[in-house]
Amino acid sequence: MREIKITENESGQRLDKLLGKYLREAPASFLYKMMRKKNITLNGKKAQGKELLCVGDEVKLFLSEDTIVKFQGVQPQPVKSSTKMRKTAALERAHCQLKIIYEDQHIVLINKPAGMLSQKAKPQDVSLVEYLTVYLLENGSITQDALQLFHPAVCNRLDRNTSGLVIAGKSLIGLQTMSRLLKERLVRKYYRCIVKGTMTGEQHLKGYLTKDTASNRVTISQTPRTEEDKPIETQYRVISSAQGLTMLEVHLITGRSHQIRAHLASIGHPILGDAKYGDETLNRFYRKKYNLYGQLLHAFRLEFPEMDGALGYLSGQVFSAELPAIYDIVYLESRKMNQEEK
Repeated sequence: MREIKITENESGQRLDKLLGKYLREAPASFLYKMMRKKNITLNGKKAQGKELLCVGDEVKLFLSEDTIVKFQGVQPQPVKSSTKMRKTAALERAHCQLKIIYEDQHIVLINKPAGMLSQKAKPQDVSLVEYLTVYLLENGSITQDALQLFHPAVCNRLDRNTSGLVIAGKSLIGLQTMSRLLKERLVRKYYRCIVKGTMTGEQHLKGYLTKDTASNRVTISQTPRTEEDKPIETQYRVISSAQGLTMLEVHLITGRSHQIRAHLASIGHPILGDAKYGDETLNRFYRKKYNLYGQLLHAFRLEFPEMDGALGYLSGQVFSAELPAIYDIVYLESRKMNQEEK
C-alpha cells in the first residue's frame, strides 16, 4: 500500500490527473477501475477521479508494490544503491555550480551561462532543468518521491548560446504564476548585447516574424506574408559605441523565437558572434582574437509587475544578472582602441 499526502504542489488538480502522473504507464481505464473497486481511495472513501484535491487530502493505493513500480515505469534497484535510487541517469550527470540570483519557496532566478540548454532538445541531453533538479535535491528543497508528482521547470527559455536570467518554478503555484505573467507580457525583460556598427539614440521596432522550422531560422518583414507570421515588437536604447561596435539595452516586448537576434540583424546591426544571423567576417575576427563563440546576448534584467496572491511579495521587484567577462574583454578593448586612434 502507498499513501500520498497532498501538499501545496499537488493541490488544485483533479485526482485522476495526479494519478496519471504518479502511475504514468497505467491506462486510464485501469485507474478508474481501481477507484471503482476502492483499491484507490481519497480520504478513506470511494473516489470518481474528478475531485479537486486540497492540501492535507490523503490518497491511498491498495496495490502491490510490483504493480506500482511497473506503472511508474521504473526498475527496482538494490537497497545498497541508495544514491542511484535518488536520481535518473540524466540527473547523475547533472552537477553544475549554478549562479543563483534569487531563491524563495516558489521560484528560483538563475544566471544561465552561454552554452547551456534551457530544456532538453534530445532525451540524452542534460539541461538547466536537470542541473536545477539536482541542486534542489541536494539542498533538500525537493525529494525524489515528490518528483513523481511535480517537477521543477523553467518558465522562460533562452537560446543555448544566450546567457542570463531564467525564471524557474520550485512549486506548482510558482510555476503557474510566473508562466501566466510571462504569457501576458507583464514581466518586463531587458537584454544587453553588442552589435555591429555605430548606433545612436533609441528606437521602437515593429514587424512580423516568419519561422522556418526545417532550418530553425526566422525572417523579419514589415508586413505579414503568411497567416502564420507573428507580430513582434523590440525596443532598444544605446548605452555606448566604440570602434564600430555598439552596446545596447534591449526591451523584449514580444518573446518570439530568435526575435532580438533576427530583428537587429534585419536593420543592419547583427549581434556580435551570432553564427546564424551575424556578420561572418566580423565573427571570424573576434573568434580568432578573443576566442568568441556564440552571440553576445545576455538576459540582463527582470522587472516584476504589481501583483497579489501567494507571490505578491515580488511586486515591483527588479533583479539583474551581471554580464559575462567576455563582454568587458571585447567591449573595453574596443573602447581602448578607439581612444588610441583619437
